[in-house]
Amino acid sequence: RGRIAALRQKIDLDFVLEDTRALLEETRAGIERVRKIVQDLRDFSRVDSAGQRQWADINQSLETTLKLLGERLADDVEIRREYGQLPQVECDPAELNQVFFNLLNNALQALPQGGRVTLRSGLDDARVWVEIEDNGVGIAEDALPHIFDPFFTTRPVGQGAGLGLSLAYGVVQQHQGRISVDSMVGRGSVFRVTLPIRRSDDPAGASDG
Repeated sequence: RGRIAALRQKIDLDFVLEDTRALLEETRAGIERVRKIVQDLRDFSRVDSAGQRQWADINQSLETTLKLLGERLADDVEIRREYGQLPQVECDPAELNQVFFNLLNNALQALPQGGRVTLRSGLDDARVWVEIEDNGVGIAEDALPHIFDPFFTTRPVGQGAGLGLSLAYGVVQQHQGRISVDSMVGRGSVFRVTLPIRRSDDPAGASDG
């Protein structure tokens, strides 16, 4: 027993055991964070139903996208939610999540010194609408007519391919919806997406944008 006690004291077994418990706890917490990230990615990409029409909760899509953007949400950026009660919408959720991701990412990039992003949703007859508003730098008036053009960007060279808004426009059009922007330099921008609750199988029923 004396030898065991001496050895225990020599290697400071109590400290090692306590340190091991702390390490295991940190490992469990790390695994849980990874599990949550993977789940958020699955919710965002909807890999089990990509390319398929289904009924989806648009407010939940906005929340899923916010989770994925979590690390980009700086402490000096306030997120406001003004969600209305919406019916579920027939859509491709993965594609709409990508639209909201691009719009939210643009809103955050418009706030280099911090600010506010407001997410709104509502119902207008047989259509739901979503607004993503920031109080950032805004968009110059002469750039607004080109904002959805492929490869057009207001960011410095090398800081954007100019495809995010173009892709968002295409997805919304495929959903027979509309996307528009209202902006003023120094006051911020509002992007509005309007979607039919149920998509028409008749191409003639699609929105002209």
